[in-house]
Amino acid sequence: MLKNKKIRPFMRFILAWPLYMVILLIIMNVYVYFLDVNAGKIVTVFVLVYIAGVVVIVLLKRGQINEQLAKFGANFGQVQKILIKEMGVPYALLDSDGRLLSANNEFTELCKDKIRLKVNIGQIFTELTKNTLPVDNDVSVVHVSLDEKRFRAELKNIYVDDADWNEEKKSIVESQENVLISVFFYDETEILELQKYLKDRQLVVALLYIDNYEEALESIDEVRRSLLSALIDRKINKYFQDYSALLKKIEKDKYLIVFQNKFLEELKTGRFSILDEIRDVNIGNEMAVTISMGIGTGIDSYTDSYEAAHAAIDLALGRGGDQVVIKDKTDFLYYGGKSASVGKSTRVKARVKAQSFREIVEEKEKVIIMGHSMPDADAFGAAVGVYRIVRDLGKKAFIILNNVTDSISIIVDRFKTDQNSAEYADMIISSDQAMQMYDDTTVLVIVDVNRANYTECPELLDMAKTKVLFDHHRQTSDSINDAVLSYIEPYVSSACEMVAEMLQYVGDGIKLRSVEAEAMYSGIMIDTNNFLTKTGVRTFEAAAFLKRCGADVTRIRKAFRTDMDEYIAKARAVATSEVYLEGFVLADCAPESVGSPTVLGAQVANELMDISGIKASFVFTEYNNQIYISARSIDEVNVQVVMEKLGGGGHMSVAGAQLSGCTREEAKKRVREVLKEMVDNNEI
Repeated sequence: MLKNKKIRPFMRFILAWPLYMVILLIIMNVYVYFLDVNAGKIVTVFVLVYIAGVVVIVLLKRGQINEQLAKFGANFGQVQKILIKEMGVPYALLDSDGRLLSANNEFTELCKDKIRLKVNIGQIFTELTKNTLPVDNDVSVVHVSLDEKRFRAELKNIYVDDADWNEEKKSIVESQENVLISVFFYDETEILELQKYLKDRQLVVALLYIDNYEEALESIDEVRRSLLSALIDRKINKYFQDYSALLKKIEKDKYLIVFQNKFLEELKTGRFSILDEIRDVNIGNEMAVTISMGIGTGIDSYTDSYEAAHAAIDLALGRGGDQVVIKDKTDFLYYGGKSASVGKSTRVKARVKAQSFREIVEEKEKVIIMGHSMPDADAFGAAVGVYRIVRDLGKKAFIILNNVTDSISIIVDRFKTDQNSAEYADMIISSDQAMQMYDDTTVLVIVDVNRANYTECPELLDMAKTKVLFDHHRQTSDSINDAVLSYIEPYVSSACEMVAEMLQYVGDGIKLRSVEAEAMYSGIMIDTNNFLTKTGVRTFEAAAFLKRCGADVTRIRKAFRTDMDEYIAKARAVATSEVYLEGFVLADCAPESVGSPTVLGAQVANELMDISGIKASFVFTEYNNQIYISARSIDEVNVQVVMEKLGGGGHMSVAGAQLSGCTREEAKKRVREVLKEMVDNNEI
C-alpha cells in the first residue's frame, strides 16, 4: 500500500533536479570541446559516469525513494496521532453540525458514558449550541461546565482539501461541506476558584446614615431619647456582627462599615433586612426611624471604593432615603425605598441655596431656563419663578419652550394678555434660539427634571459650562451630576414649592406679578393633585405666599376644568381598566381628540386611586410613537422603584416611564412581569 502512495508535485520536482543537471553538463561538455578536445574527452567521461549514477538513483531506485518517503510520512502521522491521543488537554473533532467524529483519551475519560460516535456535542456540553460554532476562520471561545468542572472551549474550523483525503477518510465526513471543527477544552476550574477566593475576600466599604435622626429624637420624650439612640446603635451593631464586619461610628448618625465581599451576596439575598428592623424600632416615637446605606464594591483601590460608597450614599439620600444603593465600576443597584421621604420643617437649606444662586447669577449676564420635554404646569411655573428672580437681579432671562401643550396653554396665554405683556414678549424661546445665544456669560438653569435625556434641550446641556439644577424628583444613576449648584429635595411636593421658598430668601423686595404667582400655584396644585398628594406644612406655606402675591384660586380652578372630550376619554379609560394581582389596576388611555394625552393619562391614574382596595395604578398612553406610563399609589407601593425597572423614575407615590419600540399591550405585559417579580421577591 505504501508503494501506491503518490508523491506530491513538489517532491517530484525535487527528484527531477539531477536530470536537469545532466542537460546542463552536456551543454558545458560541448563548450569544453571547442576550447580543447582532450579536455572535452575527459569531461565526457565524467558526464557519462554522472549520467549512469543518476539513472541508477533516480530511475531505478525511484520506487524505493517513494517507499521511504511514504514510510516517513506514515510514521510521522502516526506520531502525531499518538501525541493527540495521549495529549493532556481534552480534544475532540466534530463535523460541521457539531457531531462527534473522534476524540482523544482525555476527552473520553472526561465524558465517560456520555460519549458515543456521532453524538452532538451539545448533548454533552449544553453551552455548545449551533450558534456557538465558529464562523469562517474565527476562533469561538465558550465557557462550559461538566459535573463540577468548568472549561474554556476553543473551537476552530478545519478546511479539508479533497486531494489529501482517500475514500476511506472521506466516508467519515458526511456533511456537504468539507469542514471539520476542532475543539480543545482547557480546564479553568482551579483558576475560577482562585478568582472567586480573591473576590470573596476583597474588602467592601459601606457608609450608613440615619436619615431622620434629629426629627425622630424630637418626636419622643427627652428621657427616652438616649434609649432610642442606644436601640438603633445596638440593632446596627448586631446586624453586621453576623457578617464579621468592622463597624465604626464616625458621627452620632453616621457609620463606616468594612466587610468581605463574600457577605455582600448574603446581604442582597436578605434584601438588607436592617432597613425594616430599624423602621420597626418604636418606644413611643411618633416618627419611624429610617436609614440609608451606600456601598462601593468591585473596585481594586480602597480609596476608590470609599469614594464609590460616598457617591452611593449621596444618591440614596437624593432618592429620599430609607434604601441601599450599591455602586460598582459601571452600575448602580437599589434596594428598599419603601417609606415616604421625611420632610424637613426648617428652611435653612432653601435660604442657603437661594443665596448661592444669587451669587452665581450676579456673576453672569443672562440666564436660560428649561424644564423637561412636554412641560407641565410645575415645570413651566418653576421656570417662571426663576425668571422673576433673575429679572429682579437685573439680568436677562429666557425660558425654553418648544411646544406649548394644552396642559399649559391657558397659563402661557395669560402672559400674552397680561397688563405687563410687553415685559414677557421675549421670555419664551426655542431650543435653536437658546443654542445660538448661549455663550460663556450664560447660566443654564434646569427645573423639575434631573435626567439629561428628559430635558427640553439635551444638546444645550453638553454646551453649558455653568449649570444650576432645581428638582424634586428622586435621583437616578444617570442624573445630571456636573451642576455648580444642585438643589434636589425628593420630599418636596413640586418644583414650584422649592422656587417659591427661594423667592422669599434670594433678596429683599422681590415680588411676583399675579400672573406669575398663578403659574406657580398651578404647578403646586397639579403636582399635589389638588393638595392631596405629597403635601406638607411647607407646601401650604408656599401656597399661602403665592396667594399673598395675587394668585386667584378661582381663576386657576376654572382654567384647569376638564372639557367634554377629556371627560369622556377618562371615563372610557376607567371603564376598560383591569385589576392585576388583586391590588394593581392597569388602564389604557387613548384620547384621539385630546391635546395633552399624557396629562390626561396622569389624571386617570389619580382617579383610579380613589377605588377601594387598589394599591397602585398604571395608565398607558400612546403618543408620538412612544408609550407613556403614569403610575400612582398612596402609601402601600413605591411606584418609583417599579418605574425605574422600566427606565423611568419619579416619587414613591407619583412616577412614570417612557417606552419606545413597543405597543401598549407589550408595555402592559412588561409592567405585569415587573409587578409579579417584585411581589414574588417581597419587594412589594
